[in-house]
Amino acid sequence: MSVLIWVMRRPVHRTLSALLVLPLAALSGGCDTLDATFAQLMGSPAPTTQVAAVPAPPAKITADRVVVLKRQRLLELQRGDKTIATFPIALGEHPDGQKRHRGDGRTPEGVYHIDWRSLDTKYTRALHISYPDAYQIAKAGAEHVDPGGGIFIHALPADYGHYDPPIWVKDWTDGCIAVGNAAIVKIWDAVPDGTPIDIRP
Repeated sequence: MSVLIWVMRRPVHRTLSALLVLPLAALSGGCDTLDATFAQLMGSPAPTTQVAAVPAPPAKITADRVVVLKRQRLLELQRGDKTIATFPIALGEHPDGQKRHRGDGRTPEGVYHIDWRSLDTKYTRALHISYPDAYQIAKAGAEHVDPGGGIFIHALPADYGHYDPPIWVKDWTDGCIAVGNAAIVKIWDAVPDGTPIDIRP
């Protein structure tokens, strides 16, 4: 008791003395109760214990078809009858017409599908296109040529960072479809294996 009286005699410690004589019931409610009581003593509002709602992450966009418009140099992701994203592209160095054989520098035309994908590429990420199909293999065999293969949607080398060209000024691939490095990540996330790809003239 003498300790409390000594504290009460010192004006600079009146708030401390009030805390020392708090009823034990006030301390038995845990830290939230103590914070609220301390705030009342200090003349400030008690801190709120409400937690702001965390916004839900945006829904993942999934395409059900990829459309490549060679002449317009565009790749579209479509869902239903809507285009949900569009990306500029570069093609093979001889872009016009159907691919005939390995080394002709042409990007195939027709309907295929994305059948597998790889991070093991110098072009950041790569989605494989199922060219050639059985008809093209048979046709190439009849013409005694190799139909070629290894056709991908891919990006630039990884050391370009997240670069996305607003427009490609030159076709430079060996028949693949090139997009920017940020674009390939968006396409990769939106296009599951098995998605059809329609490559149009």
